[in-house]
Amino acid sequence: MSVKVQPTTAEIRQRFLDFFVQRGHYLMPSSSLIPRDDPTVLLTTAGMQQMIPFFLGRETPPATRLTSVQKCFRTTDIDKVGNERTLTFFEMLGNFSVGDYFKREAIAYAWEFLTQVVKLPPERLHPTVHPEDDEAPRYWTEITGIPDEAIVRLEDNWWGPPGAAGPCGPDSEIYYDRGVEHGCGQPDCKPGCECERFLEIWNLVFMQFYQDLDGKRTPLPRKNIDTGMGLERLAMVLQGKQSVFETDVFRAIIDRFAALAGTTYGRDARTDTSLRVIADHGRALVFLAADGVLPSNEGRGYIFRRILRRAVRHGRLLGLEKPFLTEAADTVIELMGGHYSELRQHRDRIVALLSMEEKKFNQTLSTGLQLLTELLTEVKERGATVIPGTEAFKLYDTHGFPLELTQEIAAEQGFTVDVAGFEEAMRQQQERSRAASPFVQARNDQQLTEIAGRLTPTTFLGYESTSASGNVVALLVDGEEVESVSAPQEALVILDRTPFYAESGGQIGDRGLLKGGVGTFVVEDTQRPVKGLIVHYGRVTEGYLRIGETVQAEVDAQRREDTMRNHSATHLLHKALRDLLGPQVEQRGSLVEPERLRFDFASPRALTSEDLVRLDEVVNSWIRADYPVITEIMPLEEALKTGAMALFGEKYDEQVRVVSMGSSKELCGGTHCRATGQIGIYLTTQETSIAAGIRRIEALTGRGAEQYLRGRKALVENLASRLQTQPDHLIERVDQLRDELAALRRQLAQHQREEARRQAASLAEQVREVGGVPLIAASVSAPDDRVLREIAEMTRNKLGRPSVVALAAVYDERVSVQVLVAPELVQRGLHAGKIASAVGQRLGGKGGGRPEYAQGGGREKEALSAALALVPSLVEQALS
Repeated sequence: MSVKVQPTTAEIRQRFLDFFVQRGHYLMPSSSLIPRDDPTVLLTTAGMQQMIPFFLGRETPPATRLTSVQKCFRTTDIDKVGNERTLTFFEMLGNFSVGDYFKREAIAYAWEFLTQVVKLPPERLHPTVHPEDDEAPRYWTEITGIPDEAIVRLEDNWWGPPGAAGPCGPDSEIYYDRGVEHGCGQPDCKPGCECERFLEIWNLVFMQFYQDLDGKRTPLPRKNIDTGMGLERLAMVLQGKQSVFETDVFRAIIDRFAALAGTTYGRDARTDTSLRVIADHGRALVFLAADGVLPSNEGRGYIFRRILRRAVRHGRLLGLEKPFLTEAADTVIELMGGHYSELRQHRDRIVALLSMEEKKFNQTLSTGLQLLTELLTEVKERGATVIPGTEAFKLYDTHGFPLELTQEIAAEQGFTVDVAGFEEAMRQQQERSRAASPFVQARNDQQLTEIAGRLTPTTFLGYESTSASGNVVALLVDGEEVESVSAPQEALVILDRTPFYAESGGQIGDRGLLKGGVGTFVVEDTQRPVKGLIVHYGRVTEGYLRIGETVQAEVDAQRREDTMRNHSATHLLHKALRDLLGPQVEQRGSLVEPERLRFDFASPRALTSEDLVRLDEVVNSWIRADYPVITEIMPLEEALKTGAMALFGEKYDEQVRVVSMGSSKELCGGTHCRATGQIGIYLTTQETSIAAGIRRIEALTGRGAEQYLRGRKALVENLASRLQTQPDHLIERVDQLRDELAALRRQLAQHQREEARRQAASLAEQVREVGGVPLIAASVSAPDDRVLREIAEMTRNKLGRPSVVALAAVYDERVSVQVLVAPELVQRGLHAGKIASAVGQRLGGKGGGRPEYAQGGGREKEALSAALALVPSLVEQALS
């Protein structure tokens, strides 16, 4: 007795592709999980997404028949993953027709593949259709012999676009009958029933419409076919398994993790759930990482982080304390790298990313365990046995500690969790989040004002150093004070002393790190929102920070140095402008960043190119002089008497800081170089007007100027090489080429005029009459619209009497059409715009214009003859 050999998932995938390639379909490689030019979805969710530009006519497909196996990722049921059916990542088999075959052929192909190639029993296959689709059931009956009454009509048989807008249409789904033992026991059980008996395996979508953002549907220029069949489901059926997780690919992953955890799949329902979660999420993470998705707190990066943390949590439930996801990476790459070469190509990156992110979350879990232990001790000391829901939610919301893990650990020690209180706290937080976004800044400011009233002002240490220790005196999250923050929370941190410069006087705030005993906080900005407080804005990337903790504050020193160069150069620029244009020059604003400086000033006139050269020369001479930068603290009145410049509209304290360098002296609280020589070089890049009497200069210094000059040098050398000359002779070479080009253009124009006259003369001999009107409708050779119109006008002039001329030419991968109608004929009802519109539509495009002259076109070059053939009938109809 022979044993039936079950096909592997890889073999099924290849059989499908071979089947359609042999039937004239072009094999499309899978596109990335990161959608191309589709902002409506975060990830590729369907096999047809890469086909949308073809269906809409925006791009020309490599063939009108296509097939693919597409990587897909859907997020709608992440929390359900762990049951026997739900996946996040899956492979979608598909065949597509772009204006080629339609319903009948799609149904015939599907039936042939299922019954003859993979040999599923025909009696187990049940098609469904949309109630308003009369064609599909007729084809099903003709092709398969299935009686019409056995074909189920379902309202759900309509396929919409992956995002809010796109191609759509009715579909026909093919269900596989798994047997009555999987059913609900009802005699009328059929496809569409909620039970497990009928499994959808293939969806044939008949793309007939385009749905816009308002839900309005319009017919597509061409009817298309899009089909999708989940490879994992088909493998489950063909391999005779009860779950996709029992197929060859998933069992290899599951068995690897079961061995690590010292267990066996199928022994315990709870363990099996965790193994299925890890198998799906582990495989998904490998593909996300291979396609360049990085963990973050928003967008597709948040999806990556969410499923990784869910996988790690279930690993803990299995007893996997050490990082284990790299095991998933190697297993998946081994199993699927043959078809998806990017897995092997990016193996090192995938492993490193999963390892790093898993280690980070393990630290979060460790932090949560420590805090939960403290919480259990407090509850026990109160004589209670229930953990308040608000406390459990705080662990979840602030420290990312899952409720399920809180419940499990609490139960082990005889405690329960107030789940209803947790859910209420969750609901309140969601409501606060929805309502809070526009008001978080206002709440922050209000809370910071209260904090400033009870704390001593922050001591700024940044003039002397970019590194110092300080104590955490306040923490804010979404406008509320908290006792601690942990990864990956965003927060505001206030220290009693800091080297971080807060944005002021045009100089942007510092960035850097705050490092505690077990936590790291990345400072993304530093501000002084209320007087007396320096506030660090950013996020915790590792561990946690607590009130009272001592941290090491480290400013990004290179960024600070670049900023100081631009700030000191701004003072020199201000002084140089006053020397050049007069004392009426007044600062009206500035921006000092690491990359550049921007200076706005009141000026009686624009600066000439000579002024700008002189400005650069003066500022650079002061830089080379290496003047020391001297700072002094003195009363405001005394500072002004020394000649220090105060900024227009600025409010100053009684004690001010005076910064002097050479002949420049200004009131300034910013950070500066120790001497002007440290600026290195100054370079003006732009001078513009931004308002009446207000000019703006943008400039570079130090490393930014060096990079700019290196880029310009490379550009000059590249141009010289391409133009086959030396950099010093570029201008002469460009002048020479410009003269040659002008001569060639004159020759080309003359040749085009002669060719236009030749074609016009030839066309005039082909004139025909429609209703007594001379008519020429033909295709010609023309390089652009200008020449095409010139040929049309010459042809009209050759005829010498009122006529209609419609000419078309192919260039720039499209057909262009121009129509001329004599004014006398317009009075008889002819309209060039209407003719151009009809011809353009036949070409898959559009057209229109005035009654005497119009133009149009489209990309369907194969329809050119048919489109021009419309013109005589259009003229005849208009005349009649």
